[in-house]
Amino acid sequence: MNVRTVPVTTADRPILERLLQLHLHDFSEFQPTELTPEGAFDYPWLDDYFTSANREAYLITADGLLAGFALIRCDVPGDDGAWNVSEFFVARGHRRRGTASTAARQLFQRHPGVWTLAFLEHNVPAARLWPTLAEAVSEGPVERVRKIPPEVPAAKSRLRFRVVEQAG
Repeated sequence: MNVRTVPVTTADRPILERLLQLHLHDFSEFQPTELTPEGAFDYPWLDDYFTSANREAYLITADGLLAGFALIRCDVPGDDGAWNVSEFFVARGHRRRGTASTAARQLFQRHPGVWTLAFLEHNVPAARLWPTLAEAVSEGPVERVRKIPPEVPAAKSRLRFRVVEQAG
């Protein structure tokens, strides 16, 4: 399978907006989110991915077909410039085929160095994917910080790891 992460252009914004709605709908299973009166999910940070040099948006394709998107950033307060996976979505028809792990590896290679990401522990697919993938790409140990209720509404883990640039 040929998986690619393609930078989002301004012309691609409507595609990203529609995919983001699918992602937020899926995610509402794990974290309660209400629809706006217009029948959409709100994502107030989307503009920042088109205006900030510290944020990047990518479409994910699999064998030339649109399969999802990823939003990454390096402006998380307290993260000392580490890149962070903010949002990551693969459409259901492309899941469990290696699309997510291949796309994530490509993102990590775009910015070798320190990465962080967080996931809700009751989001079973994310809880399976991210720790395994972080271990596979990390140079050195993967730092895992867990937060549990009542500190947070739902148990979540935050991973911090270093990715080295691959030769070739």
